[in-house]
Amino acid sequence: MGTYKHLLFELGSEELPPKTLLKLSNALLNNVIQGLNAAELTFTGSKAYATPRRLAVLIENLATAQPDTTVEKRGPAIQAAFAPDGSPSKAALGFAASCGTTFGQLERLKTDKGEWLSFTQAVKGQATEQLIPDIIRQSIAALPIAKRMRWGSFATEFVRPVHWAVLLFGESMISTEILGLTTGNATQGHRFHAPEQIVVNKPEDYEAALYTHGKVIADIEQRKTIIREAAQKAAAAVNGIAHIEEDLLEEIAALNEWPVPVTGNFDPRFLALPAEVLITTMQTNQKYFPVKNPPTPPFAKGDINHPLESFHSPLCKRGAGGDLLPHFITFSNIESTRPESIQHGNERVVTPRLADAEFFWNQDRKKTLEARVASLDAIVFQENLGTVLAKTKRVQNLAEFIAKHINASVELAKRAALLAKTDLMTEMVGEFGNLQGIMGRYYALAEGEAPEVAWALEEQYFPKQSGSPTASSTTGQILAIAEKIDTLAGIFEVGLIPTGDKDPYALRRAALGILRTIIENKLNINIIELTEFASVQINPEPSHVGSGDKMYATGYVGNPPSTTSDRVIDFIFERLKGYCLDHGYTSDEFEAVMTVKPAEPLDFMQRLQAVKTFRQLPEAQSLAAANKRIRNILKKSDTAPAENIGLLVEPQEQQLLIAAQQSANDIQPLLAQRDYQAALNRLAGLRSDVDAFFDNVMVMSDDLELRANRLALLQFLSRQFLTCADISRLQS
Repeated sequence: MGTYKHLLFELGSEELPPKTLLKLSNALLNNVIQGLNAAELTFTGSKAYATPRRLAVLIENLATAQPDTTVEKRGPAIQAAFAPDGSPSKAALGFAASCGTTFGQLERLKTDKGEWLSFTQAVKGQATEQLIPDIIRQSIAALPIAKRMRWGSFATEFVRPVHWAVLLFGESMISTEILGLTTGNATQGHRFHAPEQIVVNKPEDYEAALYTHGKVIADIEQRKTIIREAAQKAAAAVNGIAHIEEDLLEEIAALNEWPVPVTGNFDPRFLALPAEVLITTMQTNQKYFPVKNPPTPPFAKGDINHPLESFHSPLCKRGAGGDLLPHFITFSNIESTRPESIQHGNERVVTPRLADAEFFWNQDRKKTLEARVASLDAIVFQENLGTVLAKTKRVQNLAEFIAKHINASVELAKRAALLAKTDLMTEMVGEFGNLQGIMGRYYALAEGEAPEVAWALEEQYFPKQSGSPTASSTTGQILAIAEKIDTLAGIFEVGLIPTGDKDPYALRRAALGILRTIIENKLNINIIELTEFASVQINPEPSHVGSGDKMYATGYVGNPPSTTSDRVIDFIFERLKGYCLDHGYTSDEFEAVMTVKPAEPLDFMQRLQAVKTFRQLPEAQSLAAANKRIRNILKKSDTAPAENIGLLVEPQEQQLLIAAQQSANDIQPLLAQRDYQAALNRLAGLRSDVDAFFDNVMVMSDDLELRANRLALLQFLSRQFLTCADISRLQS
């Protein structure tokens, strides 16, 4: 049984970039683990540590050496290993020499394919201490660092200058060179509270030694917990709750080795500003946690007043439980003897920033959003697609097109589209770009625009990220779809199609946003017609002519895509497949529906759910196989099916015709209601008649007239199943 020791590596540096600290820490741990696995070194556990001034990795119970192995080398075949006189051939002698042995030490390897010379050699595993330095160096070299820097006279490069390195294996120190430093067993504590070196005697003492002697909490997750709890405690002291977003929590943890909460205040007059403005100023510029009024319990699921709900929710309202308080929580990296000085310093810094925001708010409201429309002509959307004003006009037309198709207010949709991008011309959005849309909503409400229009100005950007909500208002849904489909059609028209992981215009997210908005809000929108309309606005003369109804009589086509709309449709349906797979559907279920080319994403999903449920029926496998057989027969037959089914002689085929005619009558109203589940269940009732037909009837009869009638019967049956999906695509 082998022996094991803990391994510790720590790299100390100047303050690391807070927004990438956790990424670097996780990457270092993963790289080290990959290196150990590649070297076949076993271990039982691992942990990463990260503070502003260090990255560290602890590997638990790491084997002290690689396992011994046996290497078998195969040489020439026996017939080539000997000369005619029985002496070893040159090939045999050469093989022995390459193995560092003599011909007499070689063995024979017999297999069912022949016999060869072979040599078996025991290879002793290397000591772990010999392998670790290179594993560490390679792990550091592979870190995802966008820009590396040099310092002093060193030729080495890292994200920040490095000052110390610790490398311990058990209680033994491994001395090697890492980024120009010689590794040892001495780390450093807090820059101000514990500037002296701290000797780490063994890896498992590392975290406790830093905490006890160095005033450093090495575990970033532990610091996040401490910060969260301290912020809420500090907020409670001023009768509020801390508004904590995960990104900021992580950044503050990456800025502090020993986080100490400090509560600050600002002038209550600033509370007249929109909550998002104050939050953005405090979070983005100052790294503060805002404080808000505690909500009134009890809370329903999704309640906008719940303390965990974000101010950036589209349903957020300033009012009961949602108002900010004139306080903030910041964190200092030192335990000051005069914390009031830190408080006052932060208050002095935040006040002018809030005053700037107040100035922008007052200045922007002196000019209406509508008065800013013309100025959009000064902003280029894309050099080949014109200005933002040109895009606005296209989106207006698209919004009208969508509104008419879903029986929504055309007036509200066009008004929202007209004002959609006007807040880009405000000073507030010029200063705080992340408030685009949000400020449009506030300014529109202040100007007396219809609330539906105002909310749409914000919701046009929904969903903002994976899993976030889609637009909640009908006008917002229309505007979100119109804006995204115009972007897709335009960018595809100029040839900037995403490739690999490059998607500078976020077209994948736009396509998925369109699909989610349509599907999750149950909108009956023909994505083919919509894409065609969007493409024609950009290029009225596509490479081939035809309306959506003519080109896509049954829905989605495009093999190969020959117009912009074809390419966009391909792209959207690729995203739809990913969406479906993410929601638990299988590839064959998707293909079963894709074959019948539904043009409406909502209709597609309804069919898909019906197929998923259908395949659980006991009849499903048999009917899927029968459908596949029917499709193959029709495909391979050189006889055209009869135009009308007349000649059928066997009782089983006559019974199948009666059953098929009855099912056709029964499923018509179900299809009209889009009750695909009921339609497939009804078709499942044909199983016994289909089985009896194939068991007793020869389709490819020598009587050509009879054959044509039987083919017509199968075609009639196949078309019924294709009214829902191609179940022959389902795998057993």
